[in-house]
Amino acid sequence: MTDRVLELLRTRPDLAELAAFPFDFDVGRARHCPQVHLASGAPLEPIAGDDTGGTYFLSGGTAVLHASDDGYASLLADSVSEALEIVVRLPWWCETITAEMDEEGLRAAIRAADDQAREDFAPDVDAQRAALIHGLGLPDRPLVELFALSESAPKRTEPDHVLLNSRYLLAYQLEEPFRQPLRDIVLGPGREALERMRSGDLDAREEVAGDPVLRAGVLRAAQFDRRDGDLPHLRFLLEQENAARTERFEERRLAAMLVASHGQDRDVALLRSATYGQVTGSAGAVEWARAEEARRYGRDLAAESEFTWIELAHRQGRVENARVALIRMLDDTGPYADRLRELSRALERIGDYPQAARAQFFLLSIQDTGWDRASEAYVLARLERCKGDLAAAGRALERARAAVGADGTTPDATVRQWHRRGLGRMITEQHLELTLAAVEAGDAELARATMAHGRCLLDTIGKNSAKALAGLSRRAKWAVAGLPTPRA
Repeated sequence: MTDRVLELLRTRPDLAELAAFPFDFDVGRARHCPQVHLASGAPLEPIAGDDTGGTYFLSGGTAVLHASDDGYASLLADSVSEALEIVVRLPWWCETITAEMDEEGLRAAIRAADDQAREDFAPDVDAQRAALIHGLGLPDRPLVELFALSESAPKRTEPDHVLLNSRYLLAYQLEEPFRQPLRDIVLGPGREALERMRSGDLDAREEVAGDPVLRAGVLRAAQFDRRDGDLPHLRFLLEQENAARTERFEERRLAAMLVASHGQDRDVALLRSATYGQVTGSAGAVEWARAEEARRYGRDLAAESEFTWIELAHRQGRVENARVALIRMLDDTGPYADRLRELSRALERIGDYPQAARAQFFLLSIQDTGWDRASEAYVLARLERCKGDLAAAGRALERARAAVGADGTTPDATVRQWHRRGLGRMITEQHLELTLAAVEAGDAELARATMAHGRCLLDTIGKNSAKALAGLSRRAKWAVAGLPTPRA
């Protein structure tokens, strides 16, 4: 459904002309180069442009996003109507208005700016503004309220309105004052629950006991905000983690460290169980806690790995927050193998295969040995296949074969026994998976070529590896056999 104000601008040339000049919202420039899309995958439509090369987008169906020609993008308003209110009543030439001004101060600053605009380029600005407000039916809300809306909107850009360059997948930048640290977002529920526990709220204890994700947030909050009197709450948290015995060993370890740091005799049995016998006495508990704190559970919030908050965001269901944090980290990452690998795997876990493949492609490009090139190339093939670019997956597997010498080239000494180890099985597995994907996509040429390589690999790798892939191999062979016979 088209927005009412946007429809008026598109069907009333007189209103469109007023919006374009002097207010610089030109529906005749509803285009943007380069091609872009939202990181969230939500709908995005260019609806207007400005004379500096910037573009206004309808983002997610209703909100208005502005992207500049120098790579910045931020939310302008929650609707087209609100966006027009802002650009008409708080126009671009009003550069001196600030949040500290009251209603009269704002009016005075705008009058002064309008006086200069009349002298420089818009002698009829008062009549133009009045005609546009009347024609579009814009409300006459207090300027203080409108300015507050204009100030708050950019702070809501992340995570749902982050703009990406579609070719390179780089994110448009957002000015630092508008960005909220991910740690503050994901720690919010844990901090609130911890405060409720400290105040004696029994309902809070029940909520934390029944929610392992909330409990993880409480433990992280307690890690960075340690207070006298917290031991009973920490003991309770450790008891819950110890009883759950989930795969989330990290939280149990953190809870044990926090309890052990108090060195109480009554906690030794609980700590012995939680640490699998590493803690056997109260004196040793304090020493163990100090070592754990120095190694992994410090008190400096700023020093904590960003991946801690990304993982917690993912567990909390804040996938878009995690995605944006990872993309911005990737944009800022240089040729550092460990960092790129961690980013690739984290992006894959949240299902963002295009960004994971971007990280993996960079990672592959900096590998020095045949073994490492082959190891990272088969991962890239998997990611390219998962994102739907089967041709790119085929190219990645070609690089894997070249790295191990399976295409007749001479590999380096690091891959001398590749076919007898897990690497051979994994490269072969990706060939078979790509064969099936190519058949399903109707790409018979790619399917046949990939299966031919797969057969050679099955004859090369060890018998145990080939046996482990027997079921997948049969499916791939049957799929290729069912393809139409190629023309001569």
